[in-house]
Amino acid sequence: MEIAPGIHRIESVLGPRPFSQYLLRDERALLVDTGVKETPGDVILPFLHSAGVDPSELELVLISHADVDHFGGNAAIRAAAPNALICAHAADTPWIEDRELIMRERYGWYESYGVPYPPDVLAWLRDAMGPDVPVDLRLQGDEEIRLGPELLVRVLHLPGHSPGHIGLWEPRSRTAIVQDAVMARGLLDTEARVIHPPPVPFVTEYERSARLLSELRPARLLTAHYDVIEGDEVERFLDETIEFVRRTRVVVKQALDEDPEITLAKLLERADSELGPYSSMPNELAATLRGMLHEQGVEAR
Repeated sequence: MEIAPGIHRIESVLGPRPFSQYLLRDERALLVDTGVKETPGDVILPFLHSAGVDPSELELVLISHADVDHFGGNAAIRAAAPNALICAHAADTPWIEDRELIMRERYGWYESYGVPYPPDVLAWLRDAMGPDVPVDLRLQGDEEIRLGPELLVRVLHLPGHSPGHIGLWEPRSRTAIVQDAVMARGLLDTEARVIHPPPVPFVTEYERSARLLSELRPARLLTAHYDVIEGDEVERFLDETIEFVRRTRVVVKQALDEDPEITLAKLLERADSELGPYSSMPNELAATLRGMLHEQGVEAR
Protein backbone atom coordinates (compact mmCIF):
# COMPACT_ATOMS: atom_id res chain seq x y z
CA MET A 1 0.00 0.00 0.00
CA GLU A 2 1.07 3.60 -0.61
CA ILE A 3 1.84 5.18 2.78
CA ALA A 4 2.91 8.58 1.43
CA PRO A 5 3.37 9.85 -2.14
CA GLY A 6 5.81 7.50 -3.82
CA ILE A 7 6.42 5.38 -0.68
CA HIS A 8 4.92 1.86 -0.68
CA ARG A 9 4.93 -0.64 2.18
CA ILE A 10 5.40 -4.34 1.39
CA GLU A 11 3.87 -6.34 4.24
CA SER A 12 4.18 -9.96 5.27
CA VAL A 13 4.85 -12.01 8.42
CA LEU A 14 8.14 -13.49 9.61
CA GLY A 15 7.49 -16.21 12.17
CA PRO A 16 5.43 -14.51 14.89
CA ARG A 17 6.29 -10.96 13.81
CA PRO A 18 4.99 -8.43 11.30
CA PHE A 19 7.54 -7.82 8.56
CA SER A 20 7.88 -4.97 6.04
CA GLN A 21 10.09 -3.71 3.27
CA TYR A 22 9.54 -0.49 1.29
CA LEU A 23 9.47 0.53 -2.36
CA LEU A 24 10.13 4.17 -3.24
CA ARG A 25 9.14 5.08 -6.76
CA ASP A 26 9.17 8.16 -8.96
CA GLU A 27 11.06 8.15 -12.25
CA ARG A 28 13.44 5.69 -10.57
CA ALA A 29 12.75 2.92 -8.08
CA LEU A 30 14.48 2.09 -4.79
CA LEU A 31 13.86 -0.93 -2.55
CA VAL A 32 14.56 -0.78 1.19
CA ASP A 33 15.71 -4.21 2.47
CA THR A 34 15.33 -7.64 0.89
CA GLY A 35 14.10 -9.73 3.84
CA VAL A 36 15.27 -13.31 4.30
CA LYS A 37 16.21 -15.45 1.32
CA GLU A 38 12.57 -16.47 0.61
CA THR A 39 11.10 -12.97 0.93
CA PRO A 40 11.80 -11.77 -2.63
CA GLY A 41 10.17 -14.77 -4.28
CA ASP A 42 7.28 -15.02 -1.83
CA VAL A 43 6.51 -11.34 -1.26
CA ILE A 44 8.64 -8.61 -2.87
CA LEU A 45 8.60 -9.70 -6.50
CA PRO A 46 4.86 -10.50 -6.47
CA PHE A 47 4.27 -7.06 -4.97
CA LEU A 48 6.33 -5.40 -7.71
CA HIS A 49 4.39 -7.23 -10.40
CA SER A 50 1.05 -6.30 -8.82
CA ALA A 51 2.18 -2.66 -8.74
CA GLY A 52 3.17 -2.77 -12.40
CA VAL A 53 6.90 -2.51 -11.64
CA ASP A 54 9.26 -4.66 -13.66
CA PRO A 55 12.08 -5.77 -11.32
CA SER A 56 14.55 -4.63 -13.96
CA GLU A 57 13.39 -1.07 -13.21
CA LEU A 58 14.92 -1.25 -9.75
CA GLU A 59 18.00 0.94 -9.73
CA LEU A 60 18.88 0.94 -6.02
CA VAL A 61 18.49 -1.56 -3.18
CA LEU A 62 19.23 0.00 0.18
CA ILE A 63 20.04 -2.41 3.02
CA SER A 64 19.23 -0.78 6.35
CA HIS A 65 21.59 -2.92 8.42
CA ALA A 66 23.36 -6.22 8.89
CA ASP A 67 20.69 -8.60 10.17
CA VAL A 68 19.66 -11.67 8.22
CA ASP A 69 16.03 -10.57 7.91
CA HIS A 70 17.11 -7.37 6.18
CA PHE A 71 19.70 -8.58 3.66
CA GLY A 72 19.00 -12.32 3.33
CA GLY A 73 17.15 -11.83 0.04
CA ASN A 74 20.03 -10.00 -1.67
CA ALA A 75 20.92 -12.90 -3.97
CA ALA A 76 17.32 -13.33 -5.14
CA ILE A 77 16.93 -9.60 -5.78
CA ARG A 78 20.27 -9.49 -7.59
CA ALA A 79 19.06 -12.29 -9.86
CA ALA A 80 15.76 -10.52 -10.58
CA ALA A 81 17.23 -7.00 -10.84
CA PRO A 82 20.82 -7.48 -12.07
CA ASN A 83 21.33 -3.78 -12.81
CA ALA A 84 20.32 -2.54 -9.37
CA LEU A 85 23.06 -1.22 -7.09
CA ILE A 86 23.03 -2.73 -3.61
CA CYS A 87 23.84 -0.02 -1.06
CA ALA A 88 24.65 -0.21 2.67
CA HIS A 89 26.54 1.76 5.26
CA ALA A 90 30.28 1.11 5.18
CA ALA A 91 30.30 0.00 8.83
CA ASP A 92 27.85 -2.87 8.21
CA THR A 93 29.05 -3.86 4.75
CA PRO A 94 31.60 -6.50 5.85
CA TRP A 95 28.88 -8.43 7.69
CA ILE A 96 26.39 -8.10 4.84
CA GLU A 97 28.91 -9.43 2.33
CA ASP A 98 30.26 -12.37 4.36
CA ARG A 99 27.94 -14.88 6.03
CA GLU A 100 30.76 -16.57 7.96
CA LEU A 101 31.93 -13.24 9.39
CA ILE A 102 28.46 -12.19 10.55
CA MET A 103 27.76 -15.62 12.02
CA ARG A 104 30.99 -15.37 14.00
CA GLU A 105 30.93 -11.70 15.05
CA ARG A 106 27.27 -10.68 15.24
CA TYR A 107 25.58 -13.96 16.18
CA GLY A 108 28.36 -16.17 17.49
CA TRP A 109 29.69 -14.21 20.48
CA TYR A 110 26.73 -15.09 22.73
CA GLU A 111 27.94 -18.68 23.13
CA SER A 112 31.20 -17.68 24.83
CA TYR A 113 29.17 -15.95 27.57
CA GLY A 114 26.88 -18.91 28.14
CA VAL A 115 23.82 -17.37 26.46
CA PRO A 116 23.80 -19.00 23.00
CA TYR A 117 21.01 -19.20 20.48
CA PRO A 118 19.27 -22.59 20.50
CA PRO A 119 20.74 -24.80 17.74
CA ASP A 120 17.61 -24.56 15.58
CA VAL A 121 17.63 -20.75 15.76
CA LEU A 122 21.33 -20.61 14.91
CA ALA A 123 20.71 -22.91 11.94
CA TRP A 124 17.83 -20.68 10.80
CA LEU A 125 20.02 -17.56 11.01
CA ARG A 126 22.62 -19.19 8.80
CA ASP A 127 20.10 -20.46 6.27
CA ALA A 128 18.00 -17.28 6.10
CA MET A 129 20.72 -15.08 4.66
CA GLY A 130 21.25 -16.94 1.41
CA PRO A 131 24.50 -16.74 -0.58
CA ASP A 132 27.02 -13.93 -0.19
CA VAL A 133 26.42 -10.93 -2.44
CA PRO A 134 28.81 -7.96 -2.67
CA VAL A 135 27.64 -4.47 -1.76
CA ASP A 136 28.07 -2.11 -4.71
CA LEU A 137 27.95 1.23 -2.92
CA ARG A 138 29.13 1.97 0.62
CA LEU A 139 27.33 4.87 2.25
CA GLN A 140 28.30 7.13 5.16
CA GLY A 141 25.02 8.95 5.86
CA ASP A 142 23.72 12.34 4.67
CA GLU A 143 23.75 11.30 1.01
CA GLU A 144 20.81 12.59 -1.01
CA ILE A 145 19.09 10.32 -3.51
CA ARG A 146 16.81 11.87 -6.11
CA LEU A 147 14.39 9.36 -7.53
CA GLY A 148 12.58 11.90 -9.70
CA PRO A 149 11.17 15.43 -9.63
CA GLU A 150 8.76 14.61 -6.79
CA LEU A 151 10.84 12.32 -4.60
CA LEU A 152 14.12 13.18 -2.89
CA VAL A 153 15.36 11.28 0.16
CA ARG A 154 18.30 11.74 2.52
CA VAL A 155 20.21 8.86 4.05
CA LEU A 156 20.20 8.95 7.86
CA HIS A 157 22.96 7.21 9.80
CA LEU A 158 21.13 5.74 12.81
CA PRO A 159 23.62 3.56 14.70
CA GLY A 160 22.91 1.65 17.89
CA HIS A 161 21.24 -1.59 16.87
CA SER A 162 24.22 -2.00 14.54
CA PRO A 163 27.15 0.33 13.86
CA GLY A 164 26.02 1.06 10.33
CA HIS A 165 22.23 1.13 10.61
CA ILE A 166 20.75 3.60 8.14
CA GLY A 167 17.31 4.94 7.28
CA LEU A 168 15.76 7.43 4.88
CA TRP A 169 14.19 10.84 5.45
CA GLU A 170 11.62 12.08 2.94
CA PRO A 171 11.08 15.76 3.77
CA ARG A 172 8.02 16.47 1.63
CA SER A 173 5.79 14.08 3.60
CA ARG A 174 8.04 14.16 6.69
CA THR A 175 8.39 10.39 6.55
CA ALA A 176 11.26 8.57 8.25
CA ILE A 177 11.93 4.99 7.12
CA VAL A 178 13.86 3.63 10.11
CA GLN A 179 13.46 -0.19 10.08
CA ASP A 180 15.09 -1.40 13.36
CA ALA A 181 16.86 1.83 14.33
CA VAL A 182 14.42 2.39 17.20
CA MET A 183 12.46 -0.42 18.86
CA ALA A 184 10.52 1.03 21.83
CA ARG A 185 10.17 -1.73 24.48
CA GLY A 186 10.83 -4.52 21.98
CA LEU A 187 9.57 -6.18 18.83
CA LEU A 188 5.93 -7.25 18.61
CA ASP A 189 4.07 -10.32 17.46
CA THR A 190 1.04 -10.12 15.20
CA GLU A 191 -1.16 -9.55 18.27
CA ALA A 192 0.89 -6.46 19.23
CA ARG A 193 2.49 -8.19 22.23
CA VAL A 194 6.14 -7.45 23.04
CA ILE A 195 8.03 -10.71 22.48
CA HIS A 196 11.57 -9.82 21.39
CA PRO A 197 14.09 -7.63 23.25
CA PRO A 198 15.74 -4.65 21.57
CA PRO A 199 19.33 -5.79 20.92
CA VAL A 200 21.39 -2.60 21.30
CA PRO A 201 25.16 -3.19 21.41
CA PHE A 202 25.90 0.54 21.05
CA VAL A 203 23.74 2.17 23.70
CA THR A 204 24.87 5.81 23.55
CA GLU A 205 24.60 5.84 19.77
CA TYR A 206 21.13 4.28 19.97
CA GLU A 207 19.91 7.06 22.25
CA ARG A 208 21.45 9.65 19.94
CA SER A 209 19.66 8.12 16.96
CA ALA A 210 16.32 8.26 18.78
CA ARG A 211 16.89 11.91 19.68
CA LEU A 212 17.92 12.77 16.13
CA LEU A 213 14.65 11.32 14.87
CA SER A 214 12.72 13.23 17.52
CA GLU A 215 14.35 16.47 16.39
CA LEU A 216 13.20 15.82 12.81
CA ARG A 217 9.60 15.68 14.10
CA PRO A 218 8.42 13.07 11.58
CA ALA A 219 4.79 12.86 10.59
CA ARG A 220 5.30 9.08 10.43
CA LEU A 221 7.82 6.39 11.24
CA LEU A 222 8.05 3.37 8.96
CA THR A 223 9.67 0.32 10.52
CA ALA A 224 10.26 -3.32 9.74
CA HIS A 225 8.22 -4.90 12.55
CA TYR A 226 5.57 -2.41 13.70
CA ASP A 227 2.42 -0.94 12.21
CA VAL A 228 2.74 2.47 10.56
CA ILE A 229 3.39 4.97 13.35
CA GLU A 230 1.86 8.41 12.78
CA GLY A 231 0.95 11.64 14.53
CA ASP A 232 1.30 11.76 18.31
CA GLU A 233 2.28 8.08 18.35
CA VAL A 234 5.65 8.98 16.77
CA GLU A 235 6.87 10.89 19.82
CA ARG A 236 5.44 8.27 22.17
CA PHE A 237 7.32 5.52 20.34
CA LEU A 238 10.59 7.46 20.45
CA ASP A 239 10.06 8.26 24.13
CA GLU A 240 9.51 4.55 24.82
CA THR A 241 12.75 3.79 23.02
CA ILE A 242 14.71 6.15 25.27
CA GLU A 243 12.81 4.99 28.38
CA PHE A 244 13.78 1.37 27.66
CA VAL A 245 17.43 2.40 27.71
CA ARG A 246 16.93 4.26 30.99
CA ARG A 247 15.19 1.30 32.63
CA THR A 248 17.88 -1.09 31.44
CA ARG A 249 20.60 1.15 32.90
CA VAL A 250 18.80 1.02 36.26
CA VAL A 251 18.62 -2.78 36.16
CA VAL A 252 22.32 -3.07 35.30
CA LYS A 253 23.40 -0.58 37.97
CA GLN A 254 21.36 -2.28 40.69
CA ALA A 255 22.73 -5.69 39.70
CA LEU A 256 26.33 -4.41 39.77
CA ASP A 257 25.79 -2.73 43.12
CA GLU A 258 24.64 -6.04 44.56
CA ASP A 259 27.25 -8.20 42.81
CA PRO A 260 30.15 -6.46 41.01
CA GLU A 261 31.25 -9.88 39.69
CA ILE A 262 27.89 -10.81 38.16
CA THR A 263 28.15 -12.79 34.94
CA LEU A 264 26.39 -11.74 31.75
CA ALA A 265 24.30 -14.91 31.94
CA LYS A 266 23.07 -14.06 35.45
CA LEU A 267 22.50 -10.44 34.47
CA LEU A 268 20.46 -11.61 31.49
CA GLU A 269 18.32 -13.83 33.72
CA ARG A 270 17.62 -10.90 36.03
CA ALA A 271 17.04 -8.34 33.27
CA ASP A 272 14.72 -10.62 31.31
CA SER A 273 12.47 -11.02 34.36
CA GLU A 274 12.43 -7.26 35.05
CA LEU A 275 12.19 -5.92 31.49
CA GLY A 276 10.39 -8.82 29.80
CA PRO A 277 10.00 -11.66 29.90
CA TYR A 278 10.74 -12.14 26.22
CA SER A 279 9.65 -15.27 24.37
CA SER A 280 11.54 -14.67 21.12
CA MET A 281 15.36 -14.86 21.19
CA PRO A 282 15.64 -13.58 24.79
CA ASN A 283 19.42 -14.04 24.65
CA GLU A 284 19.61 -10.98 22.35
CA LEU A 285 18.93 -8.81 25.39
CA ALA A 286 22.50 -9.73 26.36
CA ALA A 287 23.75 -7.49 23.54
CA THR A 288 22.15 -4.49 25.25
CA LEU A 289 23.41 -5.57 28.67
CA ARG A 290 26.96 -6.01 27.39
CA GLY A 291 26.71 -2.57 25.82
CA MET A 292 25.59 -1.13 29.17
CA LEU A 293 28.50 -2.80 30.98
CA HIS A 294 30.93 -1.44 28.42
CA GLU A 295 29.42 2.02 28.86
CA GLN A 296 30.19 1.78 32.60
CA GLY A 297 33.73 0.55 32.03
CA VAL A 298 32.96 -3.01 33.17
CA GLU A 299 34.16 -6.02 31.21
CA ALA A 300 31.39 -8.56 30.63
CA ARG A 301 32.10 -11.95 32.21
